[in-house]
Amino acid sequence: MNNHVTIVGAGLGGLTLARVLHVHGIPVTVYEAEASAGARAQGGMLDIHEHDGQPALRAANLFDEFRGIILEGREATRVLAPDGAVLLDQPDDGTAGRPEVQRGELRRILLDSLPEGTVRWGHKVTGVRALGDGHHEVAFAGGGTVVTSLLVGADGAWSRVRPLVSGAVPRYVGRSFVETYLFDADSRHPAAARAVGGGALMALVPGKGITAHRESGGTLHTYVALTKPQEWFAEIDFSDSDAALARVAREFNGWAPELTSLITDSDTAPVLRPLNALPIGHKWDRVPGVTLLGDAAHLSAPSGDGANLAMFDGAELGKAIAAHPGDPEAALAEYEQALFPRSTAAALEGSHTHEMLFDENAPHSVISFLTA
Repeated sequence: MNNHVTIVGAGLGGLTLARVLHVHGIPVTVYEAEASAGARAQGGMLDIHEHDGQPALRAANLFDEFRGIILEGREATRVLAPDGAVLLDQPDDGTAGRPEVQRGELRRILLDSLPEGTVRWGHKVTGVRALGDGHHEVAFAGGGTVVTSLLVGADGAWSRVRPLVSGAVPRYVGRSFVETYLFDADSRHPAAARAVGGGALMALVPGKGITAHRESGGTLHTYVALTKPQEWFAEIDFSDSDAALARVAREFNGWAPELTSLITDSDTAPVLRPLNALPIGHKWDRVPGVTLLGDAAHLSAPSGDGANLAMFDGAELGKAIAAHPGDPEAALAEYEQALFPRSTAAALEGSHTHEMLFDENAPHSVISFLTA
């Protein structure tokens, strides 16, 4: 008999797991703190990779739906110098194998593929405790609990489930992003739109940079990277948008106005995104009835693969549970045996890629990487 699976977190990894389980006829419930699917914006563009994200969508029987939300041309990449000079301009020739989609649209097709009621919105987990014999109790804000014999923590960097298996906590990597948006950029911000081009823009120097992506509807989504201690950011009042944007922009004095306007002309309040990571090689001993996936298991500095890895984790775990009906421990052991070396290798590669963006040779190290 199949065990009912309880998932904490309705991100891409948790939803992929839920969908793969549903495909195999295994009952599942997802508990999510957000009040609804539209409670908040779902981030920007994702390039879905041939070796992990795409196989996960095939396992979920959603590959055709995925193909329907691809934004053509968004794999184009430009590297600019601080003065706006174009150092590299790679068109999207369709050969990279990493088509771009909006994260929100990808989440939508996953949600639409699940039976109504699978995701229980407005269920913020406040604590989880072991009851013995592989059973766990999950407690929610406002009261209410659920007991499960197969619990999956898909609840991100600050996972409430992780302490059941590991004492590891994320640590600041020494760098933060500041997130901004320009809307209707082709008409309202034409110089910035031309600088970004049809896909992604990177303007990098050692320790800092401006990266942006053209999303749907002429939106330019920017991440401003600064290698600074958290105390430096704490001195900025991000509730005062104009002052915060001006302070961040001062770090790019002398840069071309079409680049700095991605900061100063933001149509939204700037959002600070401190970057944290779990130790590379994070793993745990087998704990009956519980496991982790995605950032809850292997949070690392962003390198373009986090969402893909989470989806692949979800698909692999779902397939393992389906392959061992009535024996969840065998399924979890099989999943984790493959998860740990896979996530360690990805974390090592991702950390190298992330640091390369801002090392002493930037942007030339990035150009060499992109043209290799």
